Amino acid sequence: MSISRLLAIAAFTLAAALVASVEWAARREGSRIPTLGDLCAGVMRYRVGRVPVGRVAVLGLWWWLGWHFFAR
Repeated sequence: MSISRLLAIAAFTLAAALVASVEWAARREGSRIPTLGDLCAGVMRYRVGRVPVGRVAVLGLWWWLGWHFFAR
């Protein structure tokens, strides 16, 4: 296994651990940190006039991720 592959795996593992720890901190009683679900709901509600900008941004993010990770 190459060093770049190991670094990539370590980076994704670290990112997942960071997301899990922030989510854990958000779910503690009395926490003012929003959960991941609350954050996604806030983004999805964002509108400029009649245009659902948040939904378009989330769709664009999923498209970009799919294109870069699954289309190869």
